[in-house]
Parts: sequence; C-alpha cells; structure tokens
Amino acid sequence: MIKARAGKVNILLGTGATLILRLLGWKVQGPPPPYPKYVVIFAPHTSNWDGLVGILCSFALRVRGNWLGKGSLFKGIFGWFLKKIGGIPVDRSTPHRFVEQAVELFEGNEQVVLAIAPEGTREFSDHWKSGFYHIAYHAKVPIVLGFWDYKTKRVGNSGVAVMPTGNIEEDLKIIRDTYNQFLPKHPECRSLVQFKDTQILKINKSSEQNPK
Repeated sequence: MIKARAGKVNILLGTGATLILRLLGWKVQGPPPPYPKYVVIFAPHTSNWDGLVGILCSFALRVRGNWLGKGSLFKGIFGWFLKKIGGIPVDRSTPHRFVEQAVELFEGNEQVVLAIAPEGTREFSDHWKSGFYHIAYHAKVPIVLGFWDYKTKRVGNSGVAVMPTGNIEEDLKIIRDTYNQFLPKHPECRSLVQFKDTQILKINKSSEQNPK
C-alpha cells in the first residue's frame, strides 16, 4: 500500500510561509478545501516561480499534500528529501499504470491531498494532460481548482471544486471558465484547457452502463 502524507503542517511553518509570501507581494486565498480526499490542480502554469509560490501557499494554508514523480528521482539522500516533502515514487512508463497507482493511493488512505500541474509544461500547449481527471474520476474524489493570479498577486483555493461526472466536455467547461479569470505570469504561454483523449471516459462509462 502506498502511504500518503496528509493532514496539517506545523503552525510555525505555516506562519513562516505566509510571511514569506507577503514579502514577495502575494496574498493567500483560502480556506483549505473541506474534503478528506481530493485532487488539487494549480493553473495557469507558465513560470518557474509558480512552483515555489504554490508550495508556500500549501504551507500557509497548513495543508500537507502529496505529489507523484518517476521512481528514478527517489534515490539516495535526495530521494529521502523528496519523500519528506510529499513526493511519492510511481511507475510513469505507461499513463494507465500511473493512474492506477494514484487511485491505489486514494483507496489505501483515509486522508489524501494529491497536487498535480495539469499543463505538464511552462510553455504553450494545445492541450492539458488528462491524468488528474482520470485519477479523480476512478477514485471518486473531487478536483479542487487551485490558482495563481499575477494580476492581483493572489494564490490559493479558487473556491471551485468539480466532481468528475465522466462527461469531460461539461466538466472541462467549468474548469476552463474558472481559470479564464486568472492571469498567468506569461499570458502567451497559457495552455488550452482541453484533452487529446476526450472520448475515453465517455466510452468507459458507456461500457459500465451497458455490460455485455
């Protein structure tokens, strides 16, 4: 069983992160999501600064979460450190196995916060990676929409959560409309909120409803 690191971070760490963000000019928007298990995505992601600001935001909200990385990263002392800050090694050789391992994480733990950057790149792309959606759909957990907004210098919880229905276009419309209001650091690098494999979950859902 994959062990999740969930719960609240130390209050001193949370206070320190809040002060650092203030010094950098950022305001944290809360509250923390009320769910015991959820996938949280952060967007729009166009800058190296996003990761640092996002981690500090998580600490400021006192949320202890996890993120998934390829197994080769978790070797030696560096691997130990990555695990301490929430990293979980997984087999990323195939997207299907990656989703399976993430779902196992949710099924085997009472509290799970899994953070994912769906764009997968800081450069422009004509699609998002759909892994976060497949994970939430099969684990039956909500997708919380975290954000960076460089116009207002706010970071945190948008207040919007999507319980994936299997109707990808309708669910993506909610996600797309939410993120359209936020300005990335490099607007020209904003990726399009759409998937390449839009039909997959619809086919799977149809098969479940009409078994042979």
